[in-house]
Amino acid sequence: MTIHSGVDIWTEAGGSDGPTLVLLHGLGANGAVWEGLKPVVDKHWPGRWLNLDLRGHGRSGHAGPYGYASYAADVAAAIGGQDKTVTVIGHSMGGVVAMALATGWFGVSVERVLAFGVKIAWADGEAARMKQIAAAPLRWFDTRAEAVDRYLKVSGLIGLVDPTSPEALAGIREENGRFALASDPWINAAAGPEVEPFYRASRAPIRLAAGENDPMVAKADMAALDPDAVILPGVGHNAHVERPELVWELFEETR
Repeated sequence: MTIHSGVDIWTEAGGSDGPTLVLLHGLGANGAVWEGLKPVVDKHWPGRWLNLDLRGHGRSGHAGPYGYASYAADVAAAIGGQDKTVTVIGHSMGGVVAMALATGWFGVSVERVLAFGVKIAWADGEAARMKQIAAAPLRWFDTRAEAVDRYLKVSGLIGLVDPTSPEALAGIREENGRFALASDPWINAAAGPEVEPFYRASRAPIRLAAGENDPMVAKADMAALDPDAVILPGVGHNAHVERPELVWELFEETR
């Protein structure tokens, strides 16, 4: 656990001495989504890896401000002073946080970024709807199964993760016999179309990618920033959960 700006940030580290790889999850999810990729990382990455729940998500504390920059500051604090240069894999919103970190504004030097499933094009009113969702009262459920089902639906993991698995249970919390999503609803206000400025300000090479069945990302949108953007065959938005080895193959190809 790392404490930054008074907020407990859940962290997990593994691997051995050497370069550091940071894994950043998407909006509404948490670090448990990398469970399928971790064995691949342990086998192939020649150093240390760091996985965390962004503030307001999963097992980390609930306290604003929520936003790409504040998340990047938390990640920089979790990395610590011993790792000045890191490589980052970020999914969806985590990909934007990786871009923010790669600007160098947070005291960390990023060597390269793989960002996949990042929503680049936002239609009129979408960001406003996310803020409406953020302001809605926290929804409580009478049973664990109902809460897990809701978590898997909102995170896009329904049908990809066993509802009884630790990965699924990391997305909910229990209080006085009732159940709710582990995430603070206000995290939804953090998402928005401010992707391009972070991409342009990055000091590190960024490779964009998306699953061919990802309804949130079109290749043309990615190509406007990264002409070499990649479409991952046979997967959707959560490619790292569906086929973690495919994500790793792309990561290796971009080295």
